[in-house]
Amino acid sequence: MIHAYKLHGDYIVADVHSGSVHIVDPVAFFAITHWDTVDDDMLRANFPGEDIEGLWEEIQSLIEQKKLFAPEIIVPAKKSAALKAMCLHVAHTCNLTCDYCFAQAGRYHGAEALMPFEVGRQALDFLLANAGKHKHLEVDFFGGEPLMNWQVVKDLVAYARSREATTGKRFRFTLTTNGLLLNDEVTDFCNREMANVVLSLDGRCAIHDRLRKTVNGQGSYDVIVPKFQRFVRARGKGNYYIRGTFTGANPDFTNDLYHMADLGFKDLSMEPVVCEKNSPHALNRDGLDTVLREYEALALEMARRKGGQKEFSFYHYNLDLAHGPCIHKRVAGCGVGTEYVAVTPMGDLYPCHQFVGEAHFCMGNVREGITRPDIRAEFAACTLHSKTECRDCWAKYYCAGGCAANAHHASGSIQGVYEDGCELFKKRMECAIWLHSRC
Repeated sequence: MIHAYKLHGDYIVADVHSGSVHIVDPVAFFAITHWDTVDDDMLRANFPGEDIEGLWEEIQSLIEQKKLFAPEIIVPAKKSAALKAMCLHVAHTCNLTCDYCFAQAGRYHGAEALMPFEVGRQALDFLLANAGKHKHLEVDFFGGEPLMNWQVVKDLVAYARSREATTGKRFRFTLTTNGLLLNDEVTDFCNREMANVVLSLDGRCAIHDRLRKTVNGQGSYDVIVPKFQRFVRARGKGNYYIRGTFTGANPDFTNDLYHMADLGFKDLSMEPVVCEKNSPHALNRDGLDTVLREYEALALEMARRKGGQKEFSFYHYNLDLAHGPCIHKRVAGCGVGTEYVAVTPMGDLYPCHQFVGEAHFCMGNVREGITRPDIRAEFAACTLHSKTECRDCWAKYYCAGGCAANAHHASGSIQGVYEDGCELFKKRMECAIWLHSRC
């Protein structure tokens, strides 16, 4: 299976099963895309005067090397029963009231709550007890707004560090914040202990303030942007992401990315809103078409800026064609419900943060462990191979079947697909492959 497309004047052929990518000329592109019927006469008729000497040998060599029209080799999905990552919901409350928030202003279909240290300690003990051979464990402090429970965050980090020497495990912490409570003390601690920090900003002031308001109904842009700029300067070479969400109000989201770059931020991410079709924030068909064009324009602009002072990275275009992830990971997916769980302030276990609050997905709790192994088994059985709608998709080994939560909320089943998300993902991959080939 191949995927052949043209972008910004280049002719690209991606071989699905080998992962090889070929940048070719128009003649080779035509020959490859008409491989079952093409011959010399057809090529000369379509490309008069073009030199086709050696073309067949080059294409045939790629086929023999299994870099073109490579056969599919079914690799079984390997989903470990051991945990390696945990999302700690230390705060089911927030100091923003973002209209599009999937977590209902951080409450996740329930009451406001802060995680007590004891629950967090039990969660970390549960992770350690169920980590198996995994040495490196990831813990994300999430909410709501985790800085509203800052002392517990610090205490849990200290507790985890105290367990490293005796268990032989190593913790990697991340934190996601809206920035309202960022200060020098938080910054210093994050720079010591957090391997990555995600900072929420939707872009231009008017776009950001339209939906990301404080509990008093005020926009938050003017408060958080200076805090983020100070944080990133102090962060130095430490990892961070400025992460935004775009909606039907700003399908021209690239202008928000460029605005972030102009503010001095280099590592950027913008995610399409995921919501009901009838939501006022949803992207309609015209909006989706605009986004597809914007992705292409973004790749071109990033190539133009490459190596310059205004260069920036875009999370979805970070692609390593030569190395990872391995084929088993490409088939198994992100580990939702198997290698990764989310923990509520009360200690309940869910497959991931996007399922929290949906009671029928509660897998157990940190005190008793997994009490619903059937839920875990359901997620273990959800792989690229189990999704019939993915079998003939050229991008399947890049997304591993996509997000289980988005699939469930769009189709009613984790084995389904989120069609709008698939369309956007495939365009992002086309652009990422092009950008990788040019830079």
